[in-house]
Amino acid sequence: MEKFVFGPVPSRRLGQSLGIDPVPLKTCNWNCVYCQLGRTRSFATQREAYINQEEILHQTKSALQNHAPGEIDWVTFIGSGETCLHSDLGTMIRAVKDLTALPVAVITNGSLLSLPEVREELLPADAVLPTLDAGNAETFKAINRPDHSLTFQRHLEGLIQFRKVYKNQLWVEVMLIAGLNDHEEQLRDIAKSLDRIHPDEIHILQPTRPPAETWVHPPDGGALKLAQTILGKTSKTILPAQGVFDLDNNEGDLVNAIVGIITRHPMKESELLEALSQWPSTDIAETLEALRLSGKAQVVLRYDTRFWSAYGTHFPLDKSDQ
Repeated sequence: MEKFVFGPVPSRRLGQSLGIDPVPLKTCNWNCVYCQLGRTRSFATQREAYINQEEILHQTKSALQNHAPGEIDWVTFIGSGETCLHSDLGTMIRAVKDLTALPVAVITNGSLLSLPEVREELLPADAVLPTLDAGNAETFKAINRPDHSLTFQRHLEGLIQFRKVYKNQLWVEVMLIAGLNDHEEQLRDIAKSLDRIHPDEIHILQPTRPPAETWVHPPDGGALKLAQTILGKTSKTILPAQGVFDLDNNEGDLVNAIVGIITRHPMKESELLEALSQWPSTDIAETLEALRLSGKAQVVLRYDTRFWSAYGTHFPLDKSDQ
């Protein structure tokens, strides 16, 4: 059975996060240069019930029942693409809130917040984490590479309108890319846009997972300090998450448990080895070989580091690989 609920996994903001993935890999309307799920090969622009919500909720309930208090900090809707493309997202958020007292977060690129129905669906969430990587249309296109129907102005206005009605925690993510949006002029443009949104927090991120494009690199320390200064007192630099990935899917199928995570959250090989070391009586070499032979996983090399990712992801080797 395909798994749509995974983890808990260590999150940079949400502690140990139980993930709920409501869309297939890779169902997205952006093609971000830094995406840890590789390139978007075909844009998805229509909201649909991509995955049966009853199955998602069944798996969520099972995962919650099989973890002791304290093992999960947040329940997080995070898609193998754009989360809000699932047309039943609002119903699922409310249903999860009925299942547990744990806080519920939604990680989204924010591209569909221009739609009143999407804004309404997200209102019950305890935190919403949308993206704003640019303060102008040119940089928006260069970094997020959206479907042609999704303009920068539409994106910004959607965030502004959502803030007007959303009363819980709005944490806007800004992913900094060396040479694209990490110099003063670009940062001041982003700050002007954020001033119109009024988020509760601004989270400054840097790519630490395998980016779609080989030329994407994180900013240096000076650029990070400059960003925090310009983006203001509500901004914070989010460091890489620390913690162990939970591979226990209660079915004894270790390979599928790994695939369930790396489909949404590619893992450094060192992280995978650490997670496997927690599994009793596991022959790690045999498990990695079984994973390789499964046809469900691949190794991606970025930053001189081996990452395990889902087989269906597309990571070009260099700029010429189109």
